[in-house]
Amino acid sequence: MTSTKSATAQACANIALVKYWGKRDSALNLPAASSLSLTLDALRTTTTVTFDDGLTGDEFELDGQAAATGRLGPWLDLVRKRADITTFARVVSENNFPTASGLASSAAAFAALAVAATEAAGLSLGRTELSELARRGSGSAARSIFGGFALMHRGERCDGTDCVAEELLARDEWPLRMVIAVVGGGKKKSVSSRDAMDHCAETSPLYQAWIGCVAKDIDDASSAIMSRDLSALGAVTQGSAMAMHAAAMASRPPVRYWQPSTLRCLDAVEALQESGLHAYPTMDAGPHVKVLTNEEHCEEVATGLRQLEGVSGVIISHAGPGAHLLPSAE
Repeated sequence: MTSTKSATAQACANIALVKYWGKRDSALNLPAASSLSLTLDALRTTTTVTFDDGLTGDEFELDGQAAATGRLGPWLDLVRKRADITTFARVVSENNFPTASGLASSAAAFAALAVAATEAAGLSLGRTELSELARRGSGSAARSIFGGFALMHRGERCDGTDCVAEELLARDEWPLRMVIAVVGGGKKKSVSSRDAMDHCAETSPLYQAWIGCVAKDIDDASSAIMSRDLSALGAVTQGSAMAMHAAAMASRPPVRYWQPSTLRCLDAVEALQESGLHAYPTMDAGPHVKVLTNEEHCEEVATGLRQLEGVSGVIISHAGPGAHLLPSAE
């Protein structure tokens, strides 16, 4: 008779307002600079982890399809070692948004996985420990452990124990909106974020200048958040995204995620700004354009983006919660 232990968790993707781009240690996923993000409730991953002593290897199902375990197995080994078990796991994960297209699916995935896997393995970890563990799977996942605005510390220690996120401001303390223009139908991107940032760090003449911007951006964004100054936060958000993509485009050969519709979105957002709306664009490693705004202006921003050629969908998101367990189905 086999023994199983199972848990289900949900986590939301986050969008970095001050970007994470580049690593000081690839093996431990230690970032080259700190970052600051907003967790988004509209982009959710739900993951069930079952440790089953009847399994002969780890199994992974993503959005209803069997998938390669890839880096999942080595990451689960971290949990097994901490829990002092050797049991293989079945991981079933589902996203309510496109996977690996530049919408931070790996952040939500590993944050949900960290909560579900540790619970199923019988561990009781605090948020800081979960953040460190999630980071080992995906650097940005450390931030999705927390809701609202999260600050990810670069850290200084070689072992990464001080490279964790913390909640800077709870989701309900400043109810902003993020309007997401999905470009290109949410297709999987051709170059992964992990490969792109490594290539950028190695070849872009602008990379060190990008790194040099981050500390001030973190300070300015943190101050804007604590004072609820959307104009100031928006300026940092837009500048950080453009600087990151400039460094990526200057890589040799270049890394360019933008599509013609990306530029249409950016032009439209600029026009909205000039008309007096709070609308500040940001982008991750993908073609989609996310616009930081407030409740008053979000519908007008969404309407402006929906009518653009090449925009396949528009999502309006509130600030989201941190990663959390879901009730058992039993």
